[in-house]
Amino acid sequence: MIRRYWNINLKEMLETGVHFGHATRKWNPKMAPYISAKRKGIHITNLTRTARFLSEACDLVFDAASRKKQFLIVGTKKKAADPVTRAAIRARCHYVNKKWLGGLLTNWSTTEMRLQKFRDLRMEQKTGGINRLPKGDAARLKRELFHLQTYLGGIKYMTGLPDIVIIVDQQEEYMALRECITLGIPTICLIDTNCDPDLTDISIPANDDAIASIRLILNKLVFAICEGRSSYIRNP
Repeated sequence: MIRRYWNINLKEMLETGVHFGHATRKWNPKMAPYISAKRKGIHITNLTRTARFLSEACDLVFDAASRKKQFLIVGTKKKAADPVTRAAIRARCHYVNKKWLGGLLTNWSTTEMRLQKFRDLRMEQKTGGINRLPKGDAARLKRELFHLQTYLGGIKYMTGLPDIVIIVDQQEEYMALRECITLGIPTICLIDTNCDPDLTDISIPANDDAIASIRLILNKLVFAICEGRSSYIRNP
């Protein structure tokens, strides 16, 4: 895999608070190699290492995107939901920004049936079929459609398991991470000072609670994905 330049600079990461970790009492000792200092009761992440691993992640997603691989971005907590949605739409990736439904990947056959039901209901709504039903039936189907849109809307075009999963907040998305590990799907994780770097393929040490930090990391990855897709278009 060729190493590329991704314009990752320490000043930008400092300005967005990427270096702020959790309280020292909440840390995971496995994160020691990624921590540079303690300040006012919190750990400070080593941004040189963050830049290194972020660059490696960008190289990986560029290479994957240039080979038409599919990505899934996962971030369901409130601060991550909007950055995840924007990043995924920009890079034409699948995403989950609400509750992770257990078995979403490991029970893919059931997920496929739910997605087909979702597509059928969307078509019924577009053609006016739902509104022609009795009020009670129409209301029930609209509630079901709303539920499916909320939890599956970001993967409605996904036709198979993703090739790479990008996860914001390892602890919050532990169920998603375990499913990826079970299926052998490579993962890229933002890991704060309370996380376990051994659970993911590429760990990016970063503040996973600040919107600006999440947005910065995702923007770098998304740019690399877009560049990779462009590379495929130029050299099919």
